[in-house]
Parts: sequence; structure tokens; C-alpha cells
Amino acid sequence: MTTAPTPSLAERKRRLVADELTKAALSLFAEQGFDAVTVDEIAASTGISKRTFFRYFASKEDVVVRFLADLGSGMRAELAGRPTGESPSTALRNTVWAAIDACAGHSEQTLRVVQLILGTPALRARFLEHQSQWREDLAAELADRLGVDPAAGLHPRMAAGMALTAFDVVLQCWSASDGAQDPAALTDQAFAAIAPALDATPVDAAPVDTTPR
Repeated sequence: MTTAPTPSLAERKRRLVADELTKAALSLFAEQGFDAVTVDEIAASTGISKRTFFRYFASKEDVVVRFLADLGSGMRAELAGRPTGESPSTALRNTVWAAIDACAGHSEQTLRVVQLILGTPALRARFLEHQSQWREDLAAELADRLGVDPAAGLHPRMAAGMALTAFDVVLQCWSASDGAQDPAALTDQAFAAIAPALDATPVDAAPVDTTPR
């Protein structure tokens, strides 16, 4: 196993500041609404200047984008680490659950942030934009698990798309209920509905060519 290089002191400091700005901004967004919060307020709440804020984020929207990017990278890592013997539906269910739990399992503030993303057109658009990339990432991981060429068949992309649709619907139901509905139960219901399709034999997918050239 390759060991990841240790981040430098400057990189660790940069991440700590970015994390602090993200936490402060999401808290303000949850309390006041996205449109009502200014970059000046975010900077002031962390004791830095507006100029320093722009060293880390190009806009206040980019703070939310970072939150979304972390969800996507977490899902890909989760799928890559699932046991090889799991069915696609089980692996994808656990992958999606990891992301839902990151939203639903920690704080009231995170619920407000999810509601903010789903209810703010500009942020909702960025959310859907990120899901397009997540689909490609999950499809590549799933194709690797199935031993097929991701470019040769529909199944990996279709399966990844269905899993992300389930993810989106569960978040919508959970946030619309103001957190009252059990996200784990919602996830189980969603994947029970799509499991047969996820586990279907990908007859249109060509196997990866491993012949030496």
C-alpha cells in the first residue's frame, strides 16, 4: 500500500483556516439564509479580513461547493473500500449511506445546510452539477469491481445514476420532514426498490481486455 505524503505545515495551516471558514459560513447560512449572509460577515465571524477570505474561496458559494466536494470524494472512497464479494446493490447502498449519514447523523446545523442547498436555486444547480461528476466516479469504481470496461456498456453508469437518484430522493424526503423521517429507513426503502436493477447481469458490458500486447 502506498503511503500518502505528509502534508506540509503550510498545507495543514491552510486546511485548518479553510475548515474554520467553512464551519463559520455554513453556520451563518443555516441561521440567516444564503442570500442574507455577506462575505464580510463570514470573515468577521472568524476574525480575518475579507481579503484573506478570498485567498481561500472565490465566493461564498464556493464554501458550499467545498462541502459538496467532500461528500463526493467520500462516496468514491467508500465504494473503493467495500468488500469485493458484496453485490452492487449492497456496495452502493453502503456507499450512499456513508454520505447521507455525513449529512443526517451529526448536527441540526447540517440539516439546515442541506435544506439550504436544496432550497436555493443557485446551490441546487451546483449540487446537481457535482452529482454528474460523482456519477462518473462511481461508475468507474463499479466497472472496476465488475471487471468490465466502463466505456463499453451502460450498466455501470446506469447503476451509479440510480444510486445517486436514491441519494437525492432520500435527502429531499429527510429535509422536507425537517429531520423527522429516519434517513436509514429511507435509504433502505430506496435501495430495496432499485436493487434488482443494480444487481442485474450487465449483458451489454464488454469485459476488460487483459490480453498482453
